[in-house]
Amino acid sequence: MEEAAFKAIRFLFIDDDEISIMGLKRSMQQLKLSNPVDVARDGVQALEILRAAVNANGELPPFITTLDLSMPRMGGLEFLEELRRDPVLKKTVVFVVTTSDSPEDIESAYGQNVAGYIVKENPTETLRDALSMLKEYSQLVVLST
Repeated sequence: MEEAAFKAIRFLFIDDDEISIMGLKRSMQQLKLSNPVDVARDGVQALEILRAAVNANGELPPFITTLDLSMPRMGGLEFLEELRRDPVLKKTVVFVVTTSDSPEDIESAYGQNVAGYIVKENPTETLRDALSMLKEYSQLVVLST
């Protein structure tokens, strides 16, 4: 696949923690990832970003999303429920990146077809490792629009 196809994948970081967002952006620079990045502070804003990205054909461009679970207005699990109900947005690739290691949260997230569940143990290392994995994922996996 051409390099341009990989750059077409957009990242959406959904997290209300500024330190986590800064860590993800810093890791992107270190990994030389130049994909477009959107940031949402909660699930409501994330849905607005995704819905605004839908093209004239009613298709959403490929997104890889990282999702924190604990956020104001609309938390991560509520966001996942709304996302999966939407016929246009439901194919969005979501990786949960959160501090919660609760078995209930993990089960609920996987019940909403997340691609992975990553627990932030050491935030700097975890975010760097997660983004490195997402870089490889974005270059290997063909995403549907």
